[in-house]
Amino acid sequence: MDSATPDQNQRPTILLVDDEPINLSVFGEFLTRYYQVLVATGGQSALKLANSKAKPDLILLDVMMPGMDGYQVLAELKAQADTRDIPVIFITALTSDLEEERGLALGAVDYIYKPCHLSILLARIGTQLELKQARDWLRNQNAVLEAEIE
Repeated sequence: MDSATPDQNQRPTILLVDDEPINLSVFGEFLTRYYQVLVATGGQSALKLANSKAKPDLILLDVMMPGMDGYQVLAELKAQADTRDIPVIFITALTSDLEEERGLALGAVDYIYKPCHLSILLARIGTQLELKQARDWLRNQNAVLEAEIE
């Protein structure tokens, strides 16, 4: 293992949600070099994985899926205390400004158009994971300080 590849047990977990096998294959194969990757082919299975014991650190979510679309999945994630703080990046073929605006307004942290450059995807994931780590640290520090005050 080279120094750029973290130990398997220390790597963040990415939940990849897409109904297209080719997208799951391309993104999944690329991301497994850097992260632990969970895969869901639809909204319901994504919600089950997001609520599992091994919660993902970040979710890459397609918008257009049969049954439950990505917007509905995001709304469900944001409605639950256990999953609302998981950052969600939409990765979609919908290139409309209105669709992007809608996704961000619903709480997505980023919106990436397919096809995308894998290096850009990797950079955006890294940025969002760093922000999540900082938010989690601040939340923990606030809890410690509140406990000390009481």
